[in-house]
Amino acid sequence: MMVIREDDSSGRTDDDDGEGSRGSEVQTVSGSPNDGKSELLKRNDMNPILWAGDWPYPINTVFNAAATRLPNGETLLLARVEDRRGISHLCAARSKDGVTDWRVDPEPTLMPDPKNHPEEAWGIEDARIVWLDELHAYAVTYTSYSRGGPGVSLALTQDFRTFERRGVAMTPLDKDASLFPRRFDGRWAMIHRPDATHLGTHIWVSFSPDLKHWGDHTLVIEARRGAWWDANKIGLSTPPIETDEGWLLIYHGVRQTPANSLYRLGLALLDKANPLKCLLRSDEWIFGPEAPYERLGDVPDVVFPCGHTVADDGDTINVYYGAADTAIALATGSIQAMLTWLRAHGRPGDVPLDDV
Repeated sequence: MMVIREDDSSGRTDDDDGEGSRGSEVQTVSGSPNDGKSELLKRNDMNPILWAGDWPYPINTVFNAAATRLPNGETLLLARVEDRRGISHLCAARSKDGVTDWRVDPEPTLMPDPKNHPEEAWGIEDARIVWLDELHAYAVTYTSYSRGGPGVSLALTQDFRTFERRGVAMTPLDKDASLFPRRFDGRWAMIHRPDATHLGTHIWVSFSPDLKHWGDHTLVIEARRGAWWDANKIGLSTPPIETDEGWLLIYHGVRQTPANSLYRLGLALLDKANPLKCLLRSDEWIFGPEAPYERLGDVPDVVFPCGHTVADDGDTINVYYGAADTAIALATGSIQAMLTWLRAHGRPGDVPLDDV
């Protein structure tokens, strides 16, 4: 893979065969226990598509990227970049095909601003991007981290060069948030994940008339208990996907093992007119850490998507995910195939979770 520096007018590329190459051991995908098995999400052969060595300034890791398609057809990723202090910021990378020849901003795109926003004192993380047609702007929800813990903040932008910060939307402890792209009965809706209690960590939806004041907080998808893959802790992955059948959600579940936390992905479907109503939810996970770059890294055994793009056919979906909190990888699937699978393998949202 070739990565082009955004500030390199010569068009020079950095070849992975040169100094600083990630090495063949990171790119290897073979050996997965599901090799040859039909999957809803197929890993890209170029994975991981971005890593720290692709960045034009010194960093520790890059992962958990938001994604959108720009009007010119390019894919933009707004990646979480952890610097060598351990503080995260957001940086944009652009590609014509969404896979190769990424042009990375020469410096951070959105830095924490603790002077004006003390809730960002320890960094900003894990963005999601939604286009708001009514406002002619992209809404960027992200985790703002400080001594008070993680909360959800909101910013608007039209060009990913300048941002209008709207401040805290959900106070700590909260994260994994995204706006829906349009209003419901005159109110904006945000899906989010208040942080863990002894009763579990669940997915909620809240409403606002103005993107500032939020209320009517409602638990929508509950984490299971016991031995389930999504027991005790779940959260939104990429922004909600509008379909004719409803809002398709890709969500993550966290299973605690004696060794670590195992992050995997499942599906759910919310009612198109009422996002408080869960129509279907998968019992099985559809995607989990298997490849070496997902099993080994700063945080092993993690696949964590924050962004997706949909192709011109309206069906092909590119899911961009953090791999082991160390690199960015890509998996591709079909929205219709996910809906078909969910109809066959999901349970109605009103069926008790312990009813196996």
